[in-house]
Amino acid sequence: MTIDPGTPALPPATCRTGTAPGLKILLMAGACSLYLGQGDARAASAPQDSPHARTTGAPGANGGSKAGSASRAENITVSTVRRYFHFQEAQTQPDSATRLTGETLTRKGVVRNTDLQNLAPNVTIQSLMGTASTNYFIRGIGMSDFTQNNMSSVMTYVDGVAFPLSTMSNGMMFDLANVDIVPGPVGTTHGMADSGGEVNIHTADPTDTWHGGVTEDIASYARSRTDLYVSGPLARNLSFRIAGQTMHGGGWQYSPMNHTHLGDAQEGGLRAKLRWTPDEKTEIMLTGHWVQDDSNVIVGRPVKNVLPAFSNPMPSYQQANWNMTRPFAQLVGRPSTLYPSEHNTFWGADLRMRRDLGFATLQSISAYETEREGEFTDQDGLTYSTGNAYRNIVANSFSQELRLSAQARQAPLQWAVGAFYNRVRVLQSFYYDFLDYRGFMTETPFRQNQQTFSQYANLSYRLPAHVTLFGGITHESDDRQMLGLETNHYNASLQQIASLKFHDEGAEANQFSGNAGIQWQARRNLQLYFKVSKGFKPGGFSANDTVVQDQLTPFKPETVLAYEAGFKSDIIPNVFRLNGAAFYYDYHDQQILGIYVAPNYGTLGRYTNIPKSEVWGIEFNTEIHPVKYLFIQQNFGYERGKFQQFQQVNLATVDAYYAATGVWKPFYQDYGGVDSGIPKLTLNGSADYRLPVFTHYQWETGLDWTYRDSQALTPGGLGYQRLPNYFLLGAHMTYRPLKGPWSATVYATNLLNRQYAVAGGQTTTTYLWFSGEPRFIGGRVSLQY
Repeated sequence: MTIDPGTPALPPATCRTGTAPGLKILLMAGACSLYLGQGDARAASAPQDSPHARTTGAPGANGGSKAGSASRAENITVSTVRRYFHFQEAQTQPDSATRLTGETLTRKGVVRNTDLQNLAPNVTIQSLMGTASTNYFIRGIGMSDFTQNNMSSVMTYVDGVAFPLSTMSNGMMFDLANVDIVPGPVGTTHGMADSGGEVNIHTADPTDTWHGGVTEDIASYARSRTDLYVSGPLARNLSFRIAGQTMHGGGWQYSPMNHTHLGDAQEGGLRAKLRWTPDEKTEIMLTGHWVQDDSNVIVGRPVKNVLPAFSNPMPSYQQANWNMTRPFAQLVGRPSTLYPSEHNTFWGADLRMRRDLGFATLQSISAYETEREGEFTDQDGLTYSTGNAYRNIVANSFSQELRLSAQARQAPLQWAVGAFYNRVRVLQSFYYDFLDYRGFMTETPFRQNQQTFSQYANLSYRLPAHVTLFGGITHESDDRQMLGLETNHYNASLQQIASLKFHDEGAEANQFSGNAGIQWQARRNLQLYFKVSKGFKPGGFSANDTVVQDQLTPFKPETVLAYEAGFKSDIIPNVFRLNGAAFYYDYHDQQILGIYVAPNYGTLGRYTNIPKSEVWGIEFNTEIHPVKYLFIQQNFGYERGKFQQFQQVNLATVDAYYAATGVWKPFYQDYGGVDSGIPKLTLNGSADYRLPVFTHYQWETGLDWTYRDSQALTPGGLGYQRLPNYFLLGAHMTYRPLKGPWSATVYATNLLNRQYAVAGGQTTTTYLWFSGEPRFIGGRVSLQY
């Protein structure tokens, strides 16, 4: 599902023509495509709109004869056609991916991964308890990784590099070329197998000519963002690009009991690329990046506390409470004046090499990524010590991928084979402050080792009548070990009063996954497809506040058998595009953050598996250019999920029993047939009006909107266990020269200043909602050369 109107009004293109017998030239969107031969010359393949687009082997064919004698009369036709819709080549691909240009991401104010959920159907990307850690869900497939030591069900890639720990990709959303959001099982064409899909972030590459730019964005609550880049040649066949971003301010939350503001950003990032092309068949790209994030985080608003003795008055929409005790600060080695915040450093480097071998293209990606995270959160939103948390993480990932793929794009047979290796090391310490609740503080340190090795093959073959068969297979082996985990208890004097040591645990997985399908290019502007895919994701461990060995029992891998049918159509080229898909997922051993009731201790989070569940839904995207200067884009997503076989602890019953008796006792409920609680309806779109003014300038104004249905926080959750639905409206106006280096924009997000919640959670005895941003009004000035 290709979406993104991008910049629809392209400047008129020109093409100089000389004398060439029997030559016809068609000029489209600034590209000259040659039509060779006399009379019934065949069309060459259409120009590629995105450098990251992939085809399945069904473009047109080249043909014709050599030029005749010089005396033959020449026949030259030149025409100009503006292409208003981007990603034209992707319209021939059998997928429902959402593709977004860098310009659209800038115009929509995307600076964090969580912002992407407002630009795609059936996508949920949420911050974990208000922090920099991110949980991804596509079509109801995802995992809330509370312990931050497991692989996400939706893999994130940056320039082809896999990030097995999703937090590692924090702060990378600047100087972007485009982003692809791919639903469904993946792993047969590159990288790692996964059950839910992937988010591919493509950053801008070096250029062969000098370019540079700076963008300054200032908005409400003293928020500022600065982006800059410079790119150009250093020597023959050697070019570079350096880009950076800083973000400050924007703290809109206030703690009435601490008289402090929360949420101010303090983040900077830098990326450098060096590209060397020693010959026309070889390209080598070296990339390095660094991100420092010392931002405040927002705090959740308590909506329910089962212990009235610890209940604060319910704060208003933009308020939240927190506390940091001196003993807890001493235990974690941070100052007692510390706000809820991050102290994170991410850096890494990758080397990408590509070589044209004639019969195929050989690609190699070698990458090393690191994460150093220090994160303080008040996870119950109270001024009591009942759920303060601090996390230290030191992690690194090394990956190596080799891929060999077909070179001849016009050939009926397209193929790719490859192998991928990934090695991850994690050292983590998780701290909780329960001084006002249980009379002690806890520390849970552990190490985790993981390595994954996968091999994949993918091919497609174009039959007559514009029918293409395609399929792929992946074999992946995954090995993980939880090592040296222990839980230590300390009193307010920092004396160790208990130490619980646990046996090491291991988890292995060795499975096949793959896909098979058929596509039919029924007409030039209409494609239909059907495919069946099997997705796979390895298991892992729970690793927070462990008090019994049973909590460390590894949860099992999950698998998804997915069926999808869809179409892509340019019903009226440059005027009306409509794409759609329907899907059904047969979900086995779904990994979910469940509840474990520890006797004499309380409720704790522990990952478990749902034996069987299902998800089904539909998606539509339309782009419309109904009249001159007006451009409309709309996404529609509807999905339903249902547990078919699942028994789980009923939190409401457990909490009520404890409130009445003071005893923690598990009560189970059969959730078979219960709705899984994923947001059913998601709508997002925009309408833009672009009008030339004063001959050489353009004025653009537009609206964008988002609607998200309610979302359950627990199986069958109602009331405080369900996030309400919400609708947001934004607006912008931009003024720029048609041929000039600058642009000026004013904008507003959450124009109606709606009160809404973007995420939720539960810790100890408190349920929380995390408020979304209030109205922001800002301006953005950009200068590029």
